[in-house]
Amino acid sequence: MPFTLSGFCEYREEIRKSRFITFATPIGSPADAQAFFEQHSDFNASHNCWAWKLGDQYRSNDDGEPGGTAGRPILAAIEAQDCDQVAVLVIRWYGGIQLGTGGLARAYGGGANKCLQTAAKVELISRVALSCACGFAELALVKLRVADLAGLVVEENFTANGVELKLAVGEAQIAVLQGQLADLSRGRILLQR
Repeated sequence: MPFTLSGFCEYREEIRKSRFITFATPIGSPADAQAFFEQHSDFNASHNCWAWKLGDQYRSNDDGEPGGTAGRPILAAIEAQDCDQVAVLVIRWYGGIQLGTGGLARAYGGGANKCLQTAAKVELISRVALSCACGFAELALVKLRVADLAGLVVEENFTANGVELKLAVGEAQIAVLQGQLADLSRGRILLQR
């Protein structure tokens, strides 16, 4: 089961006089990743190498390091930690000692791996889009039932007769939620895919 991060995290280490700082954060889009890299990159540093993964999309950048020694090892660390919807930035200040291609790959990939290992993670749940309608008096209880099952209320539209809701709920919780909503409304609230 894939995971994302619950928030921003960082990891610092020094390898043969080069300083490395790794930042990681959850993202919702490629634009989020780019904004994160622009905000946290240090342009006084020797290199700002990064990678991000969002479902089937991914990108990495070596930022002047030899090809394949920075971005790809960072991406490999994201995948090794079974993470998704994550961006990782590793900043290096060169300390005067050459690390070699293997040493660079170990430094960048290792820093990303250690940062992600220490980060607080949240399991990613695949959710199904559903809709239903309820009365005004039932709205708070419907929202509570959805939240209890780790679902989301995506949209609320108020009408003259009540509220139309768009929900996102895990496949395994749909039958449970349908039963709870039927009990709550005496069978009036029906979930529709």
